[in-house]
Amino acid sequence: MVLVVKQHRCMHSASCVCIKGHLSEDTLFLVFRHMNWNPRLIAVLSCVCKWFDEVAKQVLWKEFCHARAPKMMLDLHSGGSHIVDGNWKALGKLLIYCNGCTKGGLFNNIHVPGHFVFRTRFSRTAGKSFLPQQCRNDVLYVSDPCEHLDQGDEGDLGFFRGIFKSFATSKVKKMLIEKRARFHPSESCPYCKAKLWSMLEANMLPGSSSARLGAYEDSVEYFVCLNGHVIGIGTLLPLSDSEEVPEE
Repeated sequence: MVLVVKQHRCMHSASCVCIKGHLSEDTLFLVFRHMNWNPRLIAVLSCVCKWFDEVAKQVLWKEFCHARAPKMMLDLHSGGSHIVDGNWKALGKLLIYCNGCTKGGLFNNIHVPGHFVFRTRFSRTAGKSFLPQQCRNDVLYVSDPCEHLDQGDEGDLGFFRGIFKSFATSKVKKMLIEKRARFHPSESCPYCKAKLWSMLEANMLPGSSSARLGAYEDSVEYFVCLNGHVIGIGTLLPLSDSEEVPEE
């Protein structure tokens, strides 16, 4: 039985360490399924040679995404949208990596190192709060904020990330183009390296986004890339006495 339908041609260089042959796609599939699609080991395998990198991009990262967020992946492929915008490797990284920010980058003088996260919940319902009223029929999955507390003068920061379904045909993209929104002059998407639009600069950031994030009004900002990946930030409100979790 063939487990991997698509066969990938080997693209060896003269210095390739596996020039004398390598495992088949089916074998790799079985090995990584046994390891529950371990993202660290997929990344290590991608560094071996171009052939392994191609199999990882087209097969292993796809299986990782389906294993990590099955309902979300099913929805992203429903309604005739048979492929996730961008690529599987980029989406896999988005699921498990908080990009943070660098000083002088997307979020001005804020510097918070990026890091991997064990698990993050993505919500389609939450995503609606980040869409302009006229674009509420678009589908956007947004993560819970990754909290970075006590960041000096910046206070408590919450970073969030997300993915649009069928961004190429979305109302958000159409509206950005109609507004002649400009791309960020120097920064690119940390997940797929595509150009970025600022929803804040395009005046397309609804007030409901701060309430959903639990952030101060006018503190939320987010960018969307040509492939529909979303990265954003907000200054989080402090927990009130009634909201604090009691100590056991």
